Amino acid sequence: MGRLRKGAGPLTSPSAESAESAESATAAASPGPEEVGLRTTGLTLGYGARPVVEDLDLALPPGRITAIVGANACGKSTLLRALARLLAPRSGAVHLDGRDVHAMPTRELARRLGILPQSPIAPEGLTVRDLVTRGRSPHQTWWRQWSNADERAVHDALAATGLTELAGRTVDELSGGQRQRAWIAMAVAQDTPVLLLDEPTTYLDLAHQIDVLDLVTDLNRNEGRTIAMVLHDLNQASRYADHLVALKAGRIVAAGPPGEVITEETVTDVFALTCRVTADPITGTPLVLPVGRHHAPVENG
Repeated sequence: MGRLRKGAGPLTSPSAESAESAESATAAASPGPEEVGLRTTGLTLGYGARPVVEDLDLALPPGRITAIVGANACGKSTLLRALARLLAPRSGAVHLDGRDVHAMPTRELARRLGILPQSPIAPEGLTVRDLVTRGRSPHQTWWRQWSNADERAVHDALAATGLTELAGRTVDELSGGQRQRAWIAMAVAQDTPVLLLDEPTTYLDLAHQIDVLDLVTDLNRNEGRTIAMVLHDLNQASRYADHLVALKAGRIVAAGPPGEVITEETVTDVFALTCRVTADPITGTPLVLPVGRHHAPVENG
């Protein structure tokens, strides 16, 4: 992904912003229970002549954590980009609370849905506080500038991610785990009810992976945010997600609670991997044990 422009706000959509008056004119009535949340209908996506996702129907359970899993190049990140309106569908639609996201004004969408892409890059010299401040961009207008509410949102986001003491440091100075928390803090400050994260644990050591996933879970449990994230580690997905979606070649193979999705049959089908599935001794969630062709010899004594 490209560098975040100096002065740019959260990453939402390349579309031009609509005027606030247009937002008011196009605002829809409150959705019914069946329309609440983020969902797709008949969604087909691709790059050039190559289809990546085909005729996909998906609904993210509101107020829950969804993990999207699958082999490389199966369409996980492409799907997440389409959910955030960063990629236009070839056919089908993405709806947020009953409204087509492509019909929503950009600023309004950015107040309701945030995305943290893979490996984002901040401008050189940008401080942690400056980065987090950019999460408030969707809440600014030409007549409503920085307010006490914005200040509180930034303060709370830094506190929630454990970055208050590092607010004056530049993003370049941070460790990988701290840097990822800084980007999550920006998304927290954006204060959207829906948050999408594309491989938030990539390039992090195990301790920092757990730190980030615990933080994401706090956002869900404490604030009720709907979260969808792409994860590669099936055991982490089983432990942290309420709902799993397994993709293969751009289609949903299985969806539901971890105990229903993570089975030996599904893992073999989706990943072409022979495995055993048992219960995690800590959480009771499914634990995948790959069989593989080799293993180191066990030395007794």
